[in-house]
Amino acid sequence: MKRALMTFVVAGVLASASPAAQADPDWSQIDAILGKKAAIAGPVHKYPLPRTDLQVTLDGVGVKTGLALGGWVAFEPAEQSAIMMGDLVLTETEVNPVMRSLLDAGVEVTGVHNHLLRASPATFYMHVSAHGDPAKMAQAVRQALASTKTPFETAVAPAREPAKPGFDAAKVDEILGFKGRSNAGVYQFSVPRTENIKAGGMVVAPAMGTAIAINFQPTGEGKAAISGDFVALASEIQPLLNALQSNGIEVTALHNHMLDDEPRLFFVHFWANGDASKLAHGLRAGLDAVHVPTGG
Repeated sequence: MKRALMTFVVAGVLASASPAAQADPDWSQIDAILGKKAAIAGPVHKYPLPRTDLQVTLDGVGVKTGLALGGWVAFEPAEQSAIMMGDLVLTETEVNPVMRSLLDAGVEVTGVHNHLLRASPATFYMHVSAHGDPAKMAQAVRQALASTKTPFETAVAPAREPAKPGFDAAKVDEILGFKGRSNAGVYQFSVPRTENIKAGGMVVAPAMGTAIAINFQPTGEGKAAISGDFVALASEIQPLLNALQSNGIEVTALHNHMLDDEPRLFFVHFWANGDASKLAHGLRAGLDAVHVPTGG
């Protein structure tokens, strides 16, 4: 059966594509379709699709968008077209209508799962992938999400957040061995794995969703709620699960985000709410169980 929008290219062609052969897409066209400007990391253009319309609570904590509700799609130029990957945040009733629309448009759905347990309302996360005309892929995503309340308009800048995150961020940086950044009330880390990750034979940039994500949301008196996901090889899973659970960090999901990744990756999501420095030590133990740079 023909795909409605995209013709996928065999891995060998992708792998042999040179930067000189890649035509940069008309990003202003993608901006117009998705109603916002992208965050740019090298060749990757990443469009945030946060579910600011949802009021989600978990264990008495009001979950900020940057903690666990930040959907996105990202595009990386590849041989006269682009690779698209994304993570869409959906409610229970939105999952199947969105999936039907994406599949009809030729976009692959590569994962559907939870990130959180006990959240109200329940939220689910749909991973998507496609290769082709970036404008058509963006339109497919926009059309699929039309059945949801996902905001597409550029959000009005919120009131300025206090400079201090509500816990000792410098101490957390020191423990984790990486420097975080504040984003709308959430202190965030993005830690790439040491090896190259490939999908369809092409190296996938960390900004396309292959980096470990660690988020801290202050909950008062030096405490924080933490969420995110570790990116792990099969051989790393059991040491990682043990490291997190033995440090009081709840493991909330274990699954794939891609179907043809090399090496094969699994994503371990987590949650806890407690002393930020103590939780940082638990997360550092998790980082020690996987292959990441020594610090950054």
